[in-house]
Amino acid sequence: MVECHMSSHYETIRIRHQGPVTYIQLYRPDADNSINGRMIMECSEALMDCNNHARVIVLEGLPDVFCSGADFKHVSSYDAAGSEALDVAAPLYALWEQLANGPYVTIAHVKGKVNAGGVGFAAACDMVIAEDSAQFSLSEMLFGLFPACVLPFLIRRIGYQRSHYLTLSTQAISGRQAYEWGLVDAVGPDSELLLRKHLPRLTRISRESIVYYKLYMSKLRDDISAAKPEAIRANQTMFADPSNRERISRYAATGLFPWEA
Repeated sequence: MVECHMSSHYETIRIRHQGPVTYIQLYRPDADNSINGRMIMECSEALMDCNNHARVIVLEGLPDVFCSGADFKHVSSYDAAGSEALDVAAPLYALWEQLANGPYVTIAHVKGKVNAGGVGFAAACDMVIAEDSAQFSLSEMLFGLFPACVLPFLIRRIGYQRSHYLTLSTQAISGRQAYEWGLVDAVGPDSELLLRKHLPRLTRISRESIVYYKLYMSKLRDDISAAKPEAIRANQTMFADPSNRERISRYAATGLFPWEA
């Protein structure tokens, strides 16, 4: 029997170790599994703890929502200069770089809703396994924003035009359509079964092979690190804009979209 144990000292994530596989569950059920600074910090710390032992990282959410993006209630408390937005953008981008370049195979196991920064989490992973019923969307433009930090990772996966369309349309696409576009690598009605089918071979790959291969792949395409400074600057500018901050604060307080208020 494979040993399985839990780590419980985190507030926004849950960790489970099963042999060479570590499961990281994004866990903020009272906040629609949205992203805040603590979640970013805890995910980054958990990944660093995995550097020397895990071969596979499985990133999961809740049954009905993988990740809904930024916690707008938290964002609405940023100071007017937007300095906290910068503080969140840089470590979030660095976290996604950990998923993309870390010395392990990363799998986003997606069920339910995936929005905004949630798409960034998925796109940063080496593989995405999703249920047919999953819904992927980028809603930022509705609030005067755009997914500056998500796009470098998303374009790497699905290309410029489809990323452009997903950003401008703000409409959700299904897990099946995301598979056809290349955002999802394996899709079906039972994602747990799909995940179990992938793990046996992945866990047989040596850590040395994973490290060397991912280092090689990162050198073939350096677009993520090259885009980082401008992505963070754009994110800071958008969240410092008074009109955008007003839209975000209103939505956080009332749940109404800008055109409904």
